Amino acid sequence: MRFTGKSVLITGAARGIGLAAAQEFAREGASVTITDIDADEAEAAAAAIRAEGFKAEARQQDVADEAGWAALVGDIVAREGKLDILVNNAGMGFLKSVVDTGLAEWQRLMAVNLESVFLGVRAGIAAMKDKGGVIINVASIAANVAEPLFPAYNASKAGVAMLTKAVAVDCARKGWPVRINSLHPGYCETKLVADAVGALGDEAAGFAAATAAAIPLGRMATTREIARPLLFLASDDAAYMCGSELIVDGGYTAI
Repeated sequence: MRFTGKSVLITGAARGIGLAAAQEFAREGASVTITDIDADEAEAAAAAIRAEGFKAEARQQDVADEAGWAALVGDIVAREGKLDILVNNAGMGFLKSVVDTGLAEWQRLMAVNLESVFLGVRAGIAAMKDKGGVIINVASIAANVAEPLFPAYNASKAGVAMLTKAVAVDCARKGWPVRINSLHPGYCETKLVADAVGALGDEAAGFAAATAAAIPLGRMATTREIARPLLFLASDDAAYMCGSELIVDGGYTAI
């Protein structure tokens, strides 16, 4: 029960890694706010957590909307008295080479994957800099390893990683008690990954097989296998981590 009495906000948490993290935080005593662009899915996720006897609320959120961030964080602080942990998890992705990627596609992905983290970090720091808190930005091993089929995703997640370092150092040097780190998952069994691979059509099976073969552990991660390290970053056990990249990838980047 490491998070008893803690208020946690997780974006894009109606499914996948965000949902697994929400479940784990709630089971360890936190009051969790789940947000997602899909309000019905967010409410269903929160209702399932409440059915287990834990605390969860749902809010609809477009993470690229600046005004929405201020309203959301203000609502949580008014309801809970504080915001202790923010997980910037919402994201999107597609598999396309740079020559096949349109400008509108690039801009939308950057808005969801990178600009939203900027907005979230800014709102989170404002709410935490006096009372303290933790921010975890979900990046990806795409920030560490190039993949020709997702250059836009590579660029966005590399941006998340470096933004994390910059704001973590800024808070530390200013004496603000806000710890900020990034989590870098490898390939994981999520709808985002399944949809991106499926969009390759006839090439999907070959890509999936080659990817699994490149992972030393021989398989993709489950969402819980990513969520548990995320909770470590949020816990007091990670108190001396500042601007760090925690890679959880089954050995993919080790070779």
